[in-house]
Amino acid sequence: MLKTLKVMAAGLALSLLTAMSAHAAASCGDGSGKAAEGEPIVIGAITGKTGPDDFSNSTKAAKAYFDCLNANGGIKGRPIKYVVEDDQWNPETAAQLGAKIVNDEKAVLMVGNSSYVECGANAEFYKKSGIYVIAGVGVPRECFFAENYAPTNAGPRVSMLGAMGYALDKLNAKSVACIGPNIPNVGTWSCEGVALLAKEKGFKADVILMDPGSADATSVILQAAASKPDVIVLGMSKGVAVPLLTAAEEQGLNQTITFLSAASAYDLSVPATIGSGWDGKFFVNMEFNDLEADTPDNKNWLAVMDEYGQESDPRDTFAQAGYLAARIAEKALMTLDPNNITRETASAAVRQVKDFKSDIFCAPWYFGDGQPRHNANSTTRMAVSEGGKWKVVSDCAPSPDPELKDIRAFEATMK
Repeated sequence: MLKTLKVMAAGLALSLLTAMSAHAAASCGDGSGKAAEGEPIVIGAITGKTGPDDFSNSTKAAKAYFDCLNANGGIKGRPIKYVVEDDQWNPETAAQLGAKIVNDEKAVLMVGNSSYVECGANAEFYKKSGIYVIAGVGVPRECFFAENYAPTNAGPRVSMLGAMGYALDKLNAKSVACIGPNIPNVGTWSCEGVALLAKEKGFKADVILMDPGSADATSVILQAAASKPDVIVLGMSKGVAVPLLTAAEEQGLNQTITFLSAASAYDLSVPATIGSGWDGKFFVNMEFNDLEADTPDNKNWLAVMDEYGQESDPRDTFAQAGYLAARIAEKALMTLDPNNITRETASAAVRQVKDFKSDIFCAPWYFGDGQPRHNANSTTRMAVSEGGKWKVVSDCAPSPDPELKDIRAFEATMK
């Protein structure tokens, strides 16, 4: 029954978005409508499509944008050949695929990556190979602590801390339980951030790590609720978070505990799927703009998805991330001589991206040339489930993650 409701809600959300954006024409490249016919520029990506959940929405959106770009002149006449591989949530597979794309396909950049395991498997390899990554969705800590790896999203820890900051400031929370996946440098890293912020405020946080592929949702929820926290913060993908919320409602916990989540649960289908029992009681962090925002770039993202993506491709926060990653790559490559686009020149161009503005971001995105790590997106919004939809309830606010001190210091030098 739950699966049927999810499918129906997702279909309704897609229909509404298609109707909203069908009148807009996708804008990409030089807008000439002339297909690029030169020598292809190889760009790679690794994503976790098969496994505990389909985590490939970023690469689907990046592909849609690159297809649009190729139909409108490409990079000064040269089309993008976008090579996407599925790591199946397996680090060994991710490492093999990384070597294939870099060594065999001779990619000049990696763009739109979205995986729970790929950063840890490949970050050092990318550095040794001299290839840069404009990721769509970084998840583990390695995605944000690597010299050659720069995601467009905020990441689970920064996003969860954004949610936790809202719980402290607006919901008067005095106790918390954090649920994260037991994936190395994902759940522990993120929930430790929540616990650290709670400690700074003078109260204890409980941390529960779960296997996203096989854990019993009811057992996990009861464990988290045992200490009777004011709020429970989730750091799971949408496909795992929804069953947790269903289990919580079955136990009546939606009446006594407020639930919050990282941006991974920010999908148009979720409010209708979880139902009215969560109205005003389930808050999510938004790493990007409202999915239905009537702003130029957000409307263009939707138009690109409608015209060049598949109808089944989700229009969610991770799709926004992939679209932005592709746009940033386009901006970098457009600065180059089309006859001299190599891994070296492409890498140098990415390092010089300093002020990429989009109404989908809260603040301009930058690479941070010379910095040992990258987390440019760290200013986020919040929304609440209400009436089968998301209602935005906050303006853009910096994440209170204590680990961002070095990022804030670098940004101060950029003014």
